[in-house]
Amino acid sequence: MLARGHAYKCFAQQDEIEAFREAARADGRSTLYLSPWRDAAPDTQPDMPYVIRLRAPREGATVIEDAVQGRVTFGNDQLDDMVLLRSDGTPTYMLAVVVDDHDMGVTHAIRGDDHLNNAARQAQIYRAMGWAEPVWAHIPLIHGPDGKKLSKRHGATGVMEYAEMGVPACAMRNYLARLGWSHGDDELFTDDQALDWFDLSGIGRAPARLDLKKLENVAGWHIARMEDAALVVEIEAYLALTGQPKLSHQQHDLLTTAMYCLKDRAKSLPELLEKGQFALASRPLAMDDKAKAALDPVSRGILRELTAQLQNASWNRDTLEATLTEAAEAQGMKFGKLAGPLRAALAGRSVTPSVFDMMLVIGREESLARLTEAASHDG
Repeated sequence: MLARGHAYKCFAQQDEIEAFREAARADGRSTLYLSPWRDAAPDTQPDMPYVIRLRAPREGATVIEDAVQGRVTFGNDQLDDMVLLRSDGTPTYMLAVVVDDHDMGVTHAIRGDDHLNNAARQAQIYRAMGWAEPVWAHIPLIHGPDGKKLSKRHGATGVMEYAEMGVPACAMRNYLARLGWSHGDDELFTDDQALDWFDLSGIGRAPARLDLKKLENVAGWHIARMEDAALVVEIEAYLALTGQPKLSHQQHDLLTTAMYCLKDRAKSLPELLEKGQFALASRPLAMDDKAKAALDPVSRGILRELTAQLQNASWNRDTLEATLTEAAEAQGMKFGKLAGPLRAALAGRSVTPSVFDMMLVIGREESLARLTEAASHDG
């Protein structure tokens, strides 16, 4: 660049530069430094430390054809002769990033639009070197729910923090891909679809806004469609990440079996775990307050009778539904009235999947053991 006249040695000292800027501020002029060494003859150069500056064009404009922002024009009178090499010979960021990207064959510079001003400076270096510029694509930043630039005050901002909240990785990828980019009206899609559909033309110019409620819905959609075994793998990774106990082999198998009745309405991995506690629990079950209240003396008596009726019943949904419905009718009640004590007996809590699903998942022996234990529960 020196040999081609696109750069020059500047011997100005820091105190000179600061004095220039102070005078410019006082006079209301631009503080962009205009080095007196830009056009100095080589024989006038002193024997002292110097920096190397870009000989930037002073007139006209530097134009960036941006794949997202469109044509962006920077007046050259607003761009100074930036330093390329410091006095100790180390490169500045602007020079280093251009050389690094060129050497690595980078074809697209895709980054936040807060780097748009950098593109003008970097483009001048590319042009001075005679190198092909990458495709510039400056994407809008993400804003918080209040419309301001996303920061830590808005809550979790790192991907790992969302993993610790139990958001499946595929859902996070879907949400982040859709944040500021669109493919028609498609909101929910797989990794393969995103890879197939993505192009820069789908990125909008306006800032995207973080919406945790929408993220929950995206997560719920992915959870409902994931393979059961894959969901259990995600749960095991979540437990490890958050420092919780590992699943035993039996818990792993039962949770996999139960997944069909857990995942339809769950919106996070912790919610899946909560719904699946009946499959993870071991006797004696810990009872929540509502479960304890459901096991009153009358309910315990009904459970004792029901346990006897189930001893020789075929263990399938139709038979279980018929047996439990008949038991409720024999007590002069609808099945819904019997469901509360059954939930308490099978899971130790009042909010659970269907009692039929729980009985099918944990099996005959464990179901009867839990009913027997609950029937003898003394509150």
